[in-house]
Amino acid sequence: MSGDRDADADRGREFVVVVVEPETPGNVGTIARAMKNFGIYDLRLVDPPELDPDGEAYGFAGHAREDVLPNATETTLEEVVEEFHTVGTTAVSHEDSTRHVRYPFKTPVEIADSLESVQTKTALVFGREGTGLDNEELAMLDEVCCIPADDRYPVLNLGQAATILMYELRRFTVEETQLPDVERERASEDEIEVVYRFFDDLLDAVDYREHKRTKTSRMMRRLLGRAHPTEREAATLTGVFRRAAEAVRDPDRFRDDED
Repeated sequence: MSGDRDADADRGREFVVVVVEPETPGNVGTIARAMKNFGIYDLRLVDPPELDPDGEAYGFAGHAREDVLPNATETTLEEVVEEFHTVGTTAVSHEDSTRHVRYPFKTPVEIADSLESVQTKTALVFGREGTGLDNEELAMLDEVCCIPADDRYPVLNLGQAATILMYELRRFTVEETQLPDVERERASEDEIEVVYRFFDDLLDAVDYREHKRTKTSRMMRRLLGRAHPTEREAATLTGVFRRAAEAVRDPDRFRDDED
């Protein structure tokens, strides 16, 4: 088990999370938990509050209290800027590029795309709960990220902002998620042709109008062509069309079979 954790930690070492002057221990714990969720293990704090092992930070950290939080280190923003490629986070509202150092900013998705070409370790820098990063601090950083939100209330909680950004960067830090393999394998052309054949047979059984039959058959082909049915789905459709045609042609026998 520890070997698995070490492998996860190696993958997340390309990123560190930096929180500048956090005011609430609980937010530090929340960020630590999100870090562990998304495979990042290096937490650095600038002038943090005391993080009591029996207090709020550890209570909010979940299983991150076992590794991320106790291994957090103190640093300065100057040290971070010197060591890492930096991404700062901020809220942007009703401002333009002529009067604010928060420009140009990128969304989390755009940040993820931008980091594809970055070859050095990256620090995700988050500011204070109340005021965030100030203009002087933002001016020190390489890239600025702003999370799009409702214009009527665009300011996110610190823990929320950190979680959203790390989620969008999971392509770099998470090798495998808990989700099952949902890759679909399309039925073969032969199997799909069987579906069409039994569908056409059903049209025959119900005396579907000849002048509409060609168009209806084409619509079915286009529908299944877009749907990319699996082998099981194709077999199910074949069975439904076959039984429906049998029921139309010999309803008494069909009822006997059902009984």
